[in-house]
This record gives sequence, C-alpha cells and structure tokens, in this order.
Amino acid sequence: MAELNITFLGTGTSQGVPVIGCDCAVCRSTDPRDNRTRSSVYVQSPECSWVIDTGNDFRVQCLREKISRVDAVVYTHSHTDHVMGFDDLRAFCFSGRKMPVYASPETMKDLKRVFNFAFNGENMFPGYVLPDPREVEAPFLLGETEVTPLPVKHGVARVNGYLLRRRGRRLAAYLSDCKEVPDSVIGQIEGTEILIIDALRHRLHPTHLSVGEALEIAARVKPGTTWFTHLCHELPHAETEQTLPPGVRIAYDGLRLEL
Repeated sequence: MAELNITFLGTGTSQGVPVIGCDCAVCRSTDPRDNRTRSSVYVQSPECSWVIDTGNDFRVQCLREKISRVDAVVYTHSHTDHVMGFDDLRAFCFSGRKMPVYASPETMKDLKRVFNFAFNGENMFPGYVLPDPREVEAPFLLGETEVTPLPVKHGVARVNGYLLRRRGRRLAAYLSDCKEVPDSVIGQIEGTEILIIDALRHRLHPTHLSVGEALEIAARVKPGTTWFTHLCHELPHAETEQTLPPGVRIAYDGLRLEL
C-alpha cells in the first residue's frame, strides 16, 4: 500500500453543485466532475483511516466510495457544510466503540453544543455516536502519520488546515476553507508533494480564495501538484482546467491520489 491514499469525498462549496433552483451551464452539466458534494477527504494509511470533516453529504459519500472503516475524524471548523454529517459516524461506532474526534478548542466547543446528545455522557447506547474528544493545539499522530494543524483565516473564523507527514516526507497540505494563508503556514508546507487548496471561483470573495489568489499561494508553496477544491458552480471542470498552469488541477468527487 502507498504511504497515503487520499480520496476526495466532496469538492463543492456549502451549497453543493448543482445548486438548488439554478439553471446555469455547470448546474445542468452532464460531466460527472461538475457534480460536487460538500468538501471532505478520506485518508488511508497502512495503519488506520480517517476523514477530514463530515459535511451534509457524508452518508452518501461513504456509500458511493464503499467506506467501511473510519478510525478517527478530524475537523477543520464548525461551519454547517463541514459538520452536519456528524451523526452518520454512528455507522463506525457499533459495539460501543468510541470515535476519536480531533478539533481545535473553538470547533470542539461548537461540536459539543450542536451535538450535545453525543457529548453529554448520557448517549452510551451501542450503535450511536460515541465521541472521544481530543482538542488539537499541536501536531498529533494518526498511526505513523504526523498531522499538523495549520491555522488560517476564513473571514472572521479561524480554521485549521492540516499538513500530513510520514517518515519526514511532507505528503499533503489540506486547506479547504481560507482567505489568507500566513507566512508561518507557507513555511511549514513549502515543497509539499500535494497542496489541496480552496479556490471558490474567479471573482473575489470575502471569505474564500479566488482562483487567482489560490494560484499565488501555490506559487509560493511550490508543491509537486496543486489540487483546487471547495469549488462553486461558476467553475466548469473541463473548461477551467484548460486555463490552469502546469501542475495545477481541479479535484473532483471520487478522485483518489496515491502518495
């Protein structure tokens, strides 16, 4: 097995694509790569498997990718398109198994409020979500993969991206929701083999990177390959990829990378 396999469960923005009630060309597209569920990735290593974020479409994504094992869940932040599939983690908590839940203190506070039924200590029935909360303020290990939180700005929100490293290799940096990437984070992820980064649309947005802004970040990071995610319905897959420089691609739901 590769050091890491990364499967894009979803690559869309908070509304998903197609957007309800929209009749634009991308929302009517027959290209399956233009059908984007909410952004999330599934990571597999030789030791364990985990998911980064559980959005509204998490159940459908797991069924589509035939996922039968999740050993932990890692959250970037608590916006609804990244957490509202939390209850579907119950499928991986049968027989009373607890699910390690990694999140920043701010995000953990929100998870405990929104999903009080799971965190209040009274939800001890086998078959329901049994979270084992683990606040993230420093690098931690999942198997032999070092997971380093990368704090970035997403409007007024503080969001964690993550760097995945094994045996000294900077394998992947995941920055799904951000508007600014500070110099300190650029230094941590410079030269990573894979950069997965927010690129909402061509037009500027107050809380997300545009395609142009994401390209500027990629030029500074100098990764092996850059993959754009968290895409809205203004970016047709095939047409947009033709305009990107070498080494920059658009991710799509179901794409699997082996590192």
